[in-house]
Amino acid sequence: MNPTKILVAQGGGPTAVINQSLAGVVLEARRHAAIERIYGARHGVRGIVNEDLVDLTLETAANLEAVARTPASALGSTRDKPDLAYCQKIFATLKAHGIGQFFYIGGNDSSDTVRIVAEEAARTGYPLRAIHIPKTIDNDLMGNDHTPGFPSAARFVVQAFAGANLDNAALPGVYVAVVMGRHAGFLTAAAALAQKFPDDGPHLVYLPERAFSMEGFLADVKAVHQRLGRCVIAVSEGIHDADGTAIASTLAASVERDAHGNVQLSGTGALADLLCDQIKEKLGIKRVRGDTFGYVQRSFLGCVSEVDQREAREVAEQAVQHAMWSGRDGSIAIRRVGDYAVDYVLQPLEAVAAKTRVMDDAFIADSGHHVTEAFRAYLRPLLGADLPQAHRLRAPAVTKILG
Repeated sequence: MNPTKILVAQGGGPTAVINQSLAGVVLEARRHAAIERIYGARHGVRGIVNEDLVDLTLETAANLEAVARTPASALGSTRDKPDLAYCQKIFATLKAHGIGQFFYIGGNDSSDTVRIVAEEAARTGYPLRAIHIPKTIDNDLMGNDHTPGFPSAARFVVQAFAGANLDNAALPGVYVAVVMGRHAGFLTAAAALAQKFPDDGPHLVYLPERAFSMEGFLADVKAVHQRLGRCVIAVSEGIHDADGTAIASTLAASVERDAHGNVQLSGTGALADLLCDQIKEKLGIKRVRGDTFGYVQRSFLGCVSEVDQREAREVAEQAVQHAMWSGRDGSIAIRRVGDYAVDYVLQPLEAVAAKTRVMDDAFIADSGHHVTEAFRAYLRPLLGADLPQAHRLRAPAVTKILG
């Protein structure tokens, strides 16, 4: 096999374990004598076009392992969504530097970039292996049981809601927290695993897979509050009405959009504020508080699932192995087997590129505002061991004397 150079880049939102995949590519590549150089692109595809590259061949294994345990994208990321003309510029850089293998760690749009670049290489007869390595906290990649980055973000959401529930029980009222998730509600649904006792929150969970009605929402909150004297609510940032209009987009005359044309949902606390204002105004409940988790859930230091760490490393190792031996471009996918184990497969880029997976109906309660036991069983092994547990006092009540 002729000597080759490889290039790895990271795209989209950072995660707690994306650097495990970066380290996995570099360290696995070093095991193959045919790979003579390992480059990294700073800030994703933008760095490729600008030839802003670093030579990862010169990184020590010890430092790579330390970086692997560090959240967020060590190479830097980008929200650029390349079209054909952009991908032709990417390909020009790959060709100029003699790159024989291209690895892009990212989500749906990143996989589409890999697809376009691979097709451009094939069209011109250039020998390039292009492999997409999965990553997204949204857990919305087709063909995957779950996606690296999601388990650790879910672990954070579970712990955050467990703490919020304790706070809400101590000082009863209504608490609303908005969680990331534009089209897929997996991360918001994870909040349900914060429940340990029957009256624990979140008592209500609202997902983008179901149409949101303000009237129905207020009725649900009122019923829980009357029953328990308090209510903890998890809401996806992507909730929308029956017409598909995002509730967040109705809050202002003009809305900010990202490079992909999507309404910006994560940079504001407006949705939580709106829901809290409605509860106060329409239900007359005085103690109402709202939070927006925002970016904090993506790369929270010290809140990482060891399952997520391991699998984020292994998908990258599999990517390099397929690039060396399978003779095919593609996207690495995680498939669950048994209870609990996974296999890795190389699926066609067309199967995942620019497509979005949403929660299965079997995961969503009939009420439309909570999850099923099937979802809890699905998520539980992904969260990792030693998840902190909340406990309650068990002391009996003292008999009243004054009546």
